[in-house]
Amino acid sequence: MSYQLQQLKKIDQEIAEIEKMLEEEKDEEILELAREDLARLEKERKILGKKLKETEKDSLAKKNIIIEIRAGTGGEEAALFAADLLRMYSRFAEKKKWKTHLISSARTGIGGMKEAILEIDGADVYKILKNEAGTHRVQRIPETEKSGRIHTSAATVAVLPKAEPVDIKINPQDLKIDTFRASGHGGQYVQKTSSAVRITHMPTGLVAACQDERSQQQNKEKALTILRSRLLAIREEKKQKEIKEKRRAQVGTGDRSEKIRTYNFPQNRVTDHRIKKSWHDIQGIMDGNLDKIVKALK
Repeated sequence: MSYQLQQLKKIDQEIAEIEKMLEEEKDEEILELAREDLARLEKERKILGKKLKETEKDSLAKKNIIIEIRAGTGGEEAALFAADLLRMYSRFAEKKKWKTHLISSARTGIGGMKEAILEIDGADVYKILKNEAGTHRVQRIPETEKSGRIHTSAATVAVLPKAEPVDIKINPQDLKIDTFRASGHGGQYVQKTSSAVRITHMPTGLVAACQDERSQQQNKEKALTILRSRLLAIREEKKQKEIKEKRRAQVGTGDRSEKIRTYNFPQNRVTDHRIKKSWHDIQGIMDGNLDKIVKALK
């Protein structure tokens, strides 16, 4: 536990003791002194809480990111939407002059994506895109729908700060590494050698796999990058939870299970449910024009 977090815990304990005393004490002079102490401690807690948030931001603000996009409910239409989201973030990165690299992907037969893992490197990329994490919902008439009915599908987006080896140290003995043949569309083999790599982190059960690179070593390095980033995200989530509990304040969790945004194609509208704000020009947004949304969220 950090020194600042220890101080915050101590202040919380002192505040709890004073609040209890205020309920029981009858002497007005003592009560007045207690109220002064309470006001001082609450001010200190507010300042310290703000410092903790800034420290957390500074530790991640300069990180590059890994975006994991997965098709959710909705079958093939959800996979098509996941592919649309991948394109949206790729186009946004292109407009920002950021570098992108598709680490891993699992495509469907008609152009959809069961899963895509995209690495984005650039200035302030984590600070700008961290609020994209969550469940994205789409409402539209699927290309495969003959009756013209509007379907609702979903895809999840996880935004992970890209972890470097110095951020997360992994004991090689904690890793189970398997190799297998990379497969293409429909499951056919595209390589005769076992170049694809699957790494299991035994203590946590986390699994990271990569098959898109040509060599086994390259796939291993990419899988390790994904694994480190997931472990860093878990560590930051635990830290965030601890800070929230000590502050006794409720803030957005960024939990990827929450529905954060709806893309309604028939009404040409994108709505972010966290700030209850909508934008039109859905085609422009899907083409990477996200600035107005990320600025509103910030």
